[in-house]
Amino acid sequence: MPQLTVENVGTFEVEQGKRLVLALCEEAAIDQLHACGGNARCTTCRVEFLAGEPTRMTQAERDCLNARGLSGVRLSCQIQCDGQMHVRAISRFEGSGRKDAGSPVAKSIQPEPVTWIDKS
Repeated sequence: MPQLTVENVGTFEVEQGKRLVLALCEEAAIDQLHACGGNARCTTCRVEFLAGEPTRMTQAERDCLNARGLSGVRLSCQIQCDGQMHVRAISRFEGSGRKDAGSPVAKSIQPEPVTWIDKS
């Protein structure tokens, strides 16, 4: 079973293939933002990997990060838990000024169709 370590929060067992954004909210019980509902449109769900960063990403994640000129971060809505991951949650509801953390997030990665590419 994959393990997720969230800096300054703890280590949690996570169901294989679970979306990272859901694991952060449900297992780690943190207030991770996900304004667009996990559809790779807003970047509010971004995290920094300290270890165990996946070597692949969705085309939607790469396009969203590139459009905003972001590097060194990943979109937790576009990542499946599949091993040992250690992240820093950098996009939290507390102090964000938003009315809520975001729209409900589907169990499967969106938007369809999901196209995987090498991270590089």
